[in-house]
Amino acid sequence: RTTMKSLRFLSAEAFVSNAEFARKSLGAVAHDLFPLLFKASYLLKQGEVIHDLVENWPLFDFNMGKLLGPTVDYQEDLSHRTCSVCLESCLTGLRDYVLNQSSPFMKKLRAVDLTGIKDVEVQFCKCKKTMGRWARTQLLSKLCSELLVYLQQAQCNPGTFEISINVLIDLFVTERNYELVVQALMKKCNCPLKICCVAFRSDNLTLQKFFYIIKLTDPSLLRKLEIVHNVHLEMEHLEMLFNSIHFPLLMSLTLPARTFNVRRFTSTDEQMLTNIGEKMGEMKQLTELNMSFSILTGKIQKLLSPLKTPLKMLDVSNCSLNHDDMAFLANSFHAKHLEALDLSGHDIPELYPSTFFKLLSHCSSVLRSLTLEDCNIQDIHVNMLILGLSPCQKLQEFKFIGNPLSSQALKHLFTFLCELPMLKNVEFPVPRDCYPIGITYPIDDASLCRFDHQKYERVAEELNLILLQANREDVKASTPLFGSYDAAVQETNNELGAYLIKSFKETLEKFATSFNKMS
Repeated sequence: RTTMKSLRFLSAEAFVSNAEFARKSLGAVAHDLFPLLFKASYLLKQGEVIHDLVENWPLFDFNMGKLLGPTVDYQEDLSHRTCSVCLESCLTGLRDYVLNQSSPFMKKLRAVDLTGIKDVEVQFCKCKKTMGRWARTQLLSKLCSELLVYLQQAQCNPGTFEISINVLIDLFVTERNYELVVQALMKKCNCPLKICCVAFRSDNLTLQKFFYIIKLTDPSLLRKLEIVHNVHLEMEHLEMLFNSIHFPLLMSLTLPARTFNVRRFTSTDEQMLTNIGEKMGEMKQLTELNMSFSILTGKIQKLLSPLKTPLKMLDVSNCSLNHDDMAFLANSFHAKHLEALDLSGHDIPELYPSTFFKLLSHCSSVLRSLTLEDCNIQDIHVNMLILGLSPCQKLQEFKFIGNPLSSQALKHLFTFLCELPMLKNVEFPVPRDCYPIGITYPIDDASLCRFDHQKYERVAEELNLILLQANREDVKASTPLFGSYDAAVQETNNELGAYLIKSFKETLEKFATSFNKMS
């Protein structure tokens, strides 16, 4: 479906389509037309025009999310287009805004917000060359450092040093760009472009480096903190982090897999868990919590009960929850506020069917995303699942791959899913009858792809036909065998893979050394 463009937008496209003419004519353009020309340039991938628009930006703020989002003149949202040509032109234009020798009194820009850019799997940009969150972090840090060096060496207008622009960004730091980001953060007081980190993701970092850089980001501004792959944060380190750093605005917290393991608890660990819960309770903005693959059996209440504000997103996938944990969640004040819930890796029908459906009924009026992967949901449970999902009229996303459901049961479930008015995304399992007889669940990685692909394709077509006949072409149905798309992992998978190979090599060397000593 083609999005309508206003006459103003069509005129803007015509203006920027001739880059040479547009760049020469910017001086005669009314200031309030710059946002319109920016979106038109972004749509047409006119990098040079984008650069010059930003270099001469006449307004007080520059908000990428608003500039590229739906506007009166053009409703299409372009904020998910992370075209490297456009974004690099934008950032270098920002650097040159500072260096531009025009009178500093003409420079009004005070705030740049880059947080509205969305990294998605499918890019509509024709060149397909994207600039993800890691690369944006890398480029902005590089430009800030170079800018400071240039200002120190060159004979610049004294007024240039009076320029102060806060640049809001979601930083993504790994071992590979760590030094560059640290340098930019350390010198930001002296740089006209001041990096303001509102969300921080850390992968592949030693604990020492993580603790150092998180303090440099100014934790008082952080709204989202993700500590994900290969950051070996354990419970004692988490307690140390919360005791030494205050996060007054933190809304979202993602912890590394296996941060908690209550199976080897001591009395000291018990007190530590209490302290961590109390510290999280002091974060009065905290509404999103991800603790996947930790072992939290029987300890959910101790960890979550100190929270003063209700959680809107909770990921406790593969956390070995018991009946008491589920009962606490179902009866807690969080239940009526949960918009996103992930309970993957728990045998829901066997362990706690009644408390799960109680939890589902309490959050049904607000629930937008539900993930129940590898939960042993079988054909005999489908009618009960449908009954539980029926009140969830705001559900937009339902993921349930890895469950032993037949093609017939999936068709029955899809017929119901068509009735959920806001549903947009469904991730469903390969039907059980597509696998060889005797396959056991959860399916190991070696057997995951050993199914009848032709039969699966036929079933997938039938499921999509059910959606089509119900006029639900807006629902995307897929089977991502190896998990959902993660833009951050996709962007840094080479580094992640190298780190894993290095860790494996070190483990083998330690084993060989120990074996030789024994011999």
